[in-house]
Amino acid sequence: MNANEAFRILVVDDDVDTCRNLSDILTDFGFRVDTAHDGPSALSLVKVNAYDVALLDFKMPGMDGLTLYREIKRIQASTVAIIITAYAGQGTEAAAHRAGMWKFLAKPVDVSRLIPLVDEAVRQPLVMIVDDDHDLCASLWDVLRERHYRVGIAHSVGDAERQLRSKEHCVVLVDMQLPSGNGTDVFHAVREANPEAHTILITGHRTELQQTIEQVLAEGADAVCYKPFDFDQLLGTLQRLSTKSDADR
Repeated sequence: MNANEAFRILVVDDDVDTCRNLSDILTDFGFRVDTAHDGPSALSLVKVNAYDVALLDFKMPGMDGLTLYREIKRIQASTVAIIITAYAGQGTEAAAHRAGMWKFLAKPVDVSRLIPLVDEAVRQPLVMIVDDDHDLCASLWDVLRERHYRVGIAHSVGDAERQLRSKEHCVVLVDMQLPSGNGTDVFHAVREANPEAHTILITGHRTELQQTIEQVLAEGADAVCYKPFDFDQLLGTLQRLSTKSDADR
């Protein structure tokens, strides 16, 4: 099996020839590729498939690339977005980066730039934050993306389980108190889906949950970080565990 077959790419452009050409190129390099010609069609695909990278045309009728990516990010936060455009400018680029997009490619696409960028994107460590605090998840997403992690977000046990089944995560950050379940449930789901994945427990309830935390650590969780976070500690732990995951592969 080609190593790239593990990765799925979404190409969205209202130009049919551009979609076909990019799909052919990426497929030749072993990636699994889906295409869409407008925002609603792309979102229909995103709702049923887990994409590692999305190549998005900036100017499209109805829904432009930035608006589309905001919706993709809401559904699949771990998808890395690359904007493809013939209209690059400082304002456009700044807006794209504020939205969380990763890179720009100018049209016509230079294949010698495209393939290395896609390769780099899919090989960024995939982590997941499982926490029902939406603001905290958004802040952590920004911090971790700046450090070149792909970052999935789940707000419930069920959502976490679904994402764990669709992709192999190297590290999962797990809040110990969640709606309709708890961090222990997520930890067990991580171990079942991918025994090699590492787990960082996160909580603001150090005293009340100490016995539970100690039990989950004894079962194999790798670390615990307490809220409010010491970000140096959290980032150092994440780097150590993600590096260990790479070494184990």
